Amino acid sequence: MNDLAQTLLRGIAATATPPAPSHAGRVLRYDGLIVECAGFPASPGTRCLIDTEDGGQTSGEIVGFAQGRNLLFLDEPGARITHHCMVHKQGGGHQALVGQALLGRVIDAEGAALDLLPHPDCDTTIAMAGAPQNPLQRAPVDRPLDVGVRLINAALTVGRGQRLGIIAGSGVGKSVLIEMMTRYTTADVIVVGLIGERAREVGDFVARVMVGANKSKTCVVAVPADRSPLLRLRAAHRATAIAEYFRDQGKDVMLIMDSLTRVAHARREIGLALGEQPTAKGYPPSVVSMIPGLIERAGPGLRGQGSITAFYTILADGDDTTNDPVVDTARAILDGHFVLSRAQAQMGLYPAIDLPQSVSRVMKDITSKHHGQAARHLRRLIALYTENRDMMLMGAYTPGQDPHLDEAVRLWPQIEAFIRQDTDQNVSLDDSIAALLALTGEVQG
Repeated sequence: MNDLAQTLLRGIAATATPPAPSHAGRVLRYDGLIVECAGFPASPGTRCLIDTEDGGQTSGEIVGFAQGRNLLFLDEPGARITHHCMVHKQGGGHQALVGQALLGRVIDAEGAALDLLPHPDCDTTIAMAGAPQNPLQRAPVDRPLDVGVRLINAALTVGRGQRLGIIAGSGVGKSVLIEMMTRYTTADVIVVGLIGERAREVGDFVARVMVGANKSKTCVVAVPADRSPLLRLRAAHRATAIAEYFRDQGKDVMLIMDSLTRVAHARREIGLALGEQPTAKGYPPSVVSMIPGLIERAGPGLRGQGSITAFYTILADGDDTTNDPVVDTARAILDGHFVLSRAQAQMGLYPAIDLPQSVSRVMKDITSKHHGQAARHLRRLIALYTENRDMMLMGAYTPGQDPHLDEAVRLWPQIEAFIRQDTDQNVSLDDSIAALLALTGEVQG
């Protein structure tokens, strides 16, 4: 075959082979937060670098595509991006690096160290969005978890693998309660997601919790309130992915997300920026679908694996614990909730858990008959006293007319002492149950 024929054949082969897909594009539109660039193959969640006019780069994430263009949400708004700046695809946006090296560390939404120590040496990857599990293959919630808080251990007993909400208005003691549980729980591993909190509170929380033996089993993922909503959302998924990794290793994990409301706000900002229509209180439909997806990743693992016992703090605007969309959506999917009372907080009764308004839906499956009876008795006494407190203050209460109310009034000083617990006091599960049975006069069987 002569040279001319060989050249023609190579040309035909070249035209028959499609070109390799490009992994870069140029900026076509930018509004300070959302970047539109010429399309290249990439799915939502893909990380990208965008060149800036000052010779540097900024990062973002693909959140969708439309009309042949990719839509990117920037990690930090206001970057110096100009028309036709290059956008480069990166790898790893859908995976999180995990490993034992994360314990004792404080990291950000991208897994980078915040504690001024070397980057965590992790070589295992796990899906950032988690993997679906067959619900019939999951282990049951049949063992209690000691959280070190007397009222919770005794009257709202938590099971290993349970998902609970801590619902309260601002300044009622959510952060103090989760700090106590983090310090005193008997869980093997603790993963804390501090999402959208004040930077000062992040530093204070880490300084109080990451000490002593507790530090070696704790990982904190922190993104303060002044960071991009995209980073806040990624931090929630990263914290959950880390908890999933340790659960799959057979560990009993406590996951604390403070707060689920800030995660929902981040998803709302992204959804509204992409043109979603707002519904109740300005939340687009993507928020309602995100919350169950995030919560369902926690819970017991497959048989032979560990568990994720999850606590999600939920901010009730104006102390409205019934009509907030995030509260309603979370309450419907969670296995229980603790409502914190501003009235109790104003009385100096901490932790300010409103027992009659709170519930642990798995408690009956993990406690004895006599324990359950004592917890219900305490709930009834507290409800009777709080419902009639105003009447007693006005002098309208006459002893002898209601023996149950008489008992509540007689025992109230002991009930207050039972509820009240200093932040530096650790009360074990066994001691909590014994104190409850002694208070209510029940005999342990």
